[in-house]
Amino acid sequence: MAKISPVSIKYIIHAKFEAEGTLDKPDVIGALFGQTEGLLGQDLELRELQKEGKIGRIDVDLRNENGKTLGDIEIPSSIDKAETTIIAAALETIERIGPSDSKIIIERIEDVRGSKREYIIERAKRLLEGIEGVSDSREMEEAVKVSSRMSKLQEYGRDNLPSGDLSGEDIIVVEGRADVITLLKANVANVIAMNGTILPETIKELSLDKEVTLFVDGDRGGKLIARNAIDNARIDFVAVAPDGKEVEELTPKEILSSLRKKVKAQEFLASREAENGRHYRGRGRREERREDDRRSQGHREDSREERPREEESEEPREIRKLSDAEMNKLRELMDDLTGTRGAVLLNPELEVIKKAPISQLYSLRFRNVFAIVIDGTATSNIVRSAEKLGCQHLVARNFVYTETSMDLVSI
Repeated sequence: MAKISPVSIKYIIHAKFEAEGTLDKPDVIGALFGQTEGLLGQDLELRELQKEGKIGRIDVDLRNENGKTLGDIEIPSSIDKAETTIIAAALETIERIGPSDSKIIIERIEDVRGSKREYIIERAKRLLEGIEGVSDSREMEEAVKVSSRMSKLQEYGRDNLPSGDLSGEDIIVVEGRADVITLLKANVANVIAMNGTILPETIKELSLDKEVTLFVDGDRGGKLIARNAIDNARIDFVAVAPDGKEVEELTPKEILSSLRKKVKAQEFLASREAENGRHYRGRGRREERREDDRRSQGHREDSREERPREEESEEPREIRKLSDAEMNKLRELMDDLTGTRGAVLLNPELEVIKKAPISQLYSLRFRNVFAIVIDGTATSNIVRSAEKLGCQHLVARNFVYTETSMDLVSI
């Protein structure tokens, strides 16, 4: 009988079985060969495949409990994926082992090569600490390089701020940990996070000795954070992400482009004041036109009553406290979302209304959503998007923006 080489093994079939009465290993192996014989045709005959070295030695582990025999079966295979799954499915048709009724269930089919690939990548990461090598696979090489950059993530100062390498003469200040990770992946190492909207003392102290570039989100919240930072620390330059985008969402190309377009802090403030001036002048002209329209219709100014805006006339909603059972349900949803960069919208019964990527949250059109669960850190843009959806409970791993009337739940 030919033996399968350990090097050529592709898959391992893992199965469990249960049988009435007491059995021995030969009973189980005999049933596997005997009751699948002729079932799948000559090409997939289990006995013939083992003779040809395409199926390896079948390993059976038995134990007796309360008059029953329980056990595990492992079958190594060097044939392709489809043929391996067919053989695995055929095992579940076995109803008797020896004299006893039995039931076999396939637990999983393990891809041995996948485990080897994971080992290769992990080992390569450790080797890269000492030397930068060349890999035959571009995908593996890129994974190793990204991991090497991520290993530079550390905590700095008494505020334990997420950061990269701050040993140089200039640093880049971003809003949160996710932004730091994004810049490290883009090979921008001299970065540190504020960890919120308030500038920490650690960064104020760094600004006295280093050239500081503040890199903020491309929305109104990011620009407000920039103005507050400039008022409270020595900020030299300001870089802004493209309109409507957050720093953590940017590609390496967009990051470098935004940093190249940075402006001096005073120029940034001047441009903001000019924008506000245009906004107020435009609003003044609109008010003048409304006044002319009212007078042309003969309305007396002293008897006129402004119609209250819908937003102001709405009574603030009471936010219902979450029960322990609801919190457990939210934790399960968060676990399901991990690594997806997704968001789930829920009704008051915690039933799913909508699933969407976080980047599309601002474009959704729903009202009075009870809860939203997101994968990752809630930034100012995410918080404002949730507010527009009428959300009561926003659930995230962390929050870097907390100025909201919503219930913020950190899991």
